[in-house]
Amino acid sequence: MGALGRTIVGRNRYARIVGLGDRRSPSVFTPCLVKIEGDPDFPHSIAPFSFHRDGSVSPATLNVETLIEDMDISSPSSIISWETSEGQHLPPILSEADSGKLGGDDSLLIVSWQTLHHDSRLIDENLAPDIVILVDSPQLISSGSLFLEAVQTLRERFPAALLWTPGVAGPDNAALLSWFGVDLFDSARSRSAAATGFRLTMNGPRPMDEDENPQIWIQDWDDSLRFVRSSIRNGNLRELVENQALNSARSVQHLRRHDSLMRAGNPPLARHVPEGRRFRFNSSSSRNDPLVHDWKRRVSERYTPPSHCQSVLLLLPCSERKPYRESQSHRRFSRHIPFTCVDQVMVTSPLGLVPRSLEDLWPAAHYDIPVTGDWDSDEIYTIHQMIQSLVDRLDYQIIINHSGIDLSPINGDFELIDTRQGSTAGSSEALDRLESTISDVVKRLEIRGPKGHRHRLEMYRSTSRFLFGTDSWLYDVKIEGRPPRWRIEKEGIQIAQWHPSAGRFAFSKSSLKILYDQNVLPRIHLNPDVEWKGDIFVSILESYPDGIREGDDLLVIQNGDLIGSARAVAAGWEWKGSPGRVARSHHRIG
Repeated sequence: MGALGRTIVGRNRYARIVGLGDRRSPSVFTPCLVKIEGDPDFPHSIAPFSFHRDGSVSPATLNVETLIEDMDISSPSSIISWETSEGQHLPPILSEADSGKLGGDDSLLIVSWQTLHHDSRLIDENLAPDIVILVDSPQLISSGSLFLEAVQTLRERFPAALLWTPGVAGPDNAALLSWFGVDLFDSARSRSAAATGFRLTMNGPRPMDEDENPQIWIQDWDDSLRFVRSSIRNGNLRELVENQALNSARSVQHLRRHDSLMRAGNPPLARHVPEGRRFRFNSSSSRNDPLVHDWKRRVSERYTPPSHCQSVLLLLPCSERKPYRESQSHRRFSRHIPFTCVDQVMVTSPLGLVPRSLEDLWPAAHYDIPVTGDWDSDEIYTIHQMIQSLVDRLDYQIIINHSGIDLSPINGDFELIDTRQGSTAGSSEALDRLESTISDVVKRLEIRGPKGHRHRLEMYRSTSRFLFGTDSWLYDVKIEGRPPRWRIEKEGIQIAQWHPSAGRFAFSKSSLKILYDQNVLPRIHLNPDVEWKGDIFVSILESYPDGIREGDDLLVIQNGDLIGSARAVAAGWEWKGSPGRVARSHHRIG
């Protein structure tokens, strides 16, 4: 048997585009179809695999083949064929019974909900199948969360494998299944719908018109797969998923349960994203996204204001333009905030609160939401909950409320001052009231705030504590250069630069020893005998920490020595065995 070439060319959490064939020039890409018995001829671009089940023997024999020779990276390349026993699987309700016959082998793994609980092969760290088939997917998807738990378990356990859930996919839910981590689909539902006179489209089923080709569902699949791949590549698959889920109550249910499952664990989120990426919160279901939950939790639990802003909390409304400081409204606010010693925090939805020192970060600087000027009860509850968490943890003495939100439910030993008093935030009377209130509060508390670079440095320290849990690397440094990319120098040597459009510190090679000594960044360890030449691949890793997020800066260690840095392009679950690089090399020492 040949070798199926795989490399990751696009990611969006669990969803991936896998290039099949030569790494530099793949022949075809996932998500894609598996051609099953009775299917018409598909273009190989959407169906590069075929499947056959021989039920004349017991247990049945399953065969999967590639349809393109160039998917095989061995020499000479040829059609790859996997053949194995289906096994005998009990229904999900009997998952506790350790009986039946196991199916599959090391290359084509056949699993069910029952065997997930009893197949000892699954704990073998060396098991690395090419394809994993969840054979009881139709039964599991009807049972609610079992399907989601099974897919997540298999996706994280076998990052290099292509995952197929037979009999449950269609153009109407391909985006949703990709979001869960499924790579391979089939036409069973589309053909069943066509046989009863219905067309299963990206927007759900509809009666087929009399003048339509009975096989037009092939075009529906082609369109759906292209949309999914494009959305993965652009990082906005969630938008397509939310839109597509509305086609079916069951899809809405699955998305909600998946969000709940992710929020309860360690979802594969990004720390930083490419410039220009947007996150559009166009529906109420966006509030359930683990990304939103993660932001709210981290701000509530980890945010600490600049050292000179710990006494006074100033709540401001958000703006349509991001980052907020570039909007006309916030430029107007800044002219009426005469001192830097107030902690400016924006009130928004669905993120709840965005502190000024964090406004360049993902997703705070990248989200769009329809603005109506009205708040619903869920939004108000989130804002109240987050403000209460900050008040309990940070002990503000005074809260100046210019947001327009009623803060009477907030409990604590603080003075609350409303500077809006029924006026709009940008009205002359409200702005004059804001300015005079800040001046009076600063005078009463006898506090002062630094200006210029000293204030900017304290803002960076607040950002660093949020991102890395420490700001120790920022002691005894100076801010130099020109806006907006200010340089951070230590003893006259640049160690970092702030990139506001990327929402990150760009560390120089000179900073690595400091970051290492201060234990600022996560560390990955390379195998002792490997020569590090290119990017970071799983094959050269000795160990890595839990919780790596896409975009994380990492220190590279070998034989106990710091040898460079890298930047993660894959979330932690892929580091167990993903094909392709998991981090880009950045700096090398020596």
